[in-house]
Amino acid sequence: MQKILVIGASKGIGEEVVKTALARDLSVRAFARSADKMTISDPNFEAVAGDATKPEDVDPALDGVDGVIMALGVPKNLSFIVKPTTVFSDATRAILPGMQARGIKRLLVVTGYGAGDGEQALSSFEKLPFKAIFGRAYADKGVQEDLIKASDLDWTIARPGVLTYNHASHDYKILTEPKDWRNGLISRADVADFLVTSFVDGSYIHQTPVLVR
Repeated sequence: MQKILVIGASKGIGEEVVKTALARDLSVRAFARSADKMTISDPNFEAVAGDATKPEDVDPALDGVDGVIMALGVPKNLSFIVKPTTVFSDATRAILPGMQARGIKRLLVVTGYGAGDGEQALSSFEKLPFKAIFGRAYADKGVQEDLIKASDLDWTIARPGVLTYNHASHDYKILTEPKDWRNGLISRADVADFLVTSFVDGSYIHQTPVLVR
């Protein structure tokens, strides 16, 4: 049975990844600051509490896993609008050396529509409010993407559109070509479906697909 380490597992997309992976009979090690408060009861589930930006916390969690899914989000407050954000790049720097040292090749990461070179897909109408609200967080997501792309891992960077709490539809678009990139709605559960499916299939390696309905 394959085991996935899910970073940012206690809420949002990360929590949906945990549920989806367990439903597909995968073993899951859930890592988050509040992982010890998760109430999932499954013999294939393990919770590890820790700070994803601290190598001393993350490194032991890598033992015995076959791949990593990173699904970190911005804080619920609005501090990410007015303060510099480094959590995404810091967490990536914390985990890459441990993966490389153990020979763990598969890494799937959630950033977002407009991150990295995906900024080219933003229309003039989108750019101003996007930069005003998400500029600081997405600047760090861009750094995160660069770190991942410079590694020798079998990485996939998923860039979902506007996230909803709807149930999984299993009917969404995976836009791999820059000319097709566009924004749109997608549920967190559908993003989780893509991540787990891509992990199992070994698909979309070294690609940065945009995910929308």
